[in-house]
Amino acid sequence: MILRGRKVARGAAEGEALVSSEGISFYGGVEPETGTVVEKGHPLEGRSVKGKVLVFPSGKGSTVGSYALYEMKKLGNAPAAIINKDIETIVAVGAIISEIPCVDQIDIAKIRNGNKVRVNADEATVEVS
Repeated sequence: MILRGRKVARGAAEGEALVSSEGISFYGGVEPETGTVVEKGHPLEGRSVKGKVLVFPSGKGSTVGSYALYEMKKLGNAPAAIINKDIETIVAVGAIISEIPCVDQIDIAKIRNGNKVRVNADEATVEVS
């Protein structure tokens, strides 16, 4: 299945989908040193985003989240790609400065945890298998 959306940050990547029905805050919600979601009560609490295609509705939290995502990338703990339903500025800036392929305007309900996903942000497509 191929889903079409909008390019946010260029590039392409593939990997296993890690899907959340709730927004993610990279500042305080994800530990940069491990890539683990630490926000209490979050559906992904205790799971690592490292190397995954991270799928979630939209970002939330402090603008420092952009830098937290960049720090995760420098430490090798960032997601391989990001897919959002409706992106917001924090995640968009974080993905761009971290060079993490990112798309939005995607029907994320069609992606399940564990799906193999290929994101081609340059073409604004997501291939789900």
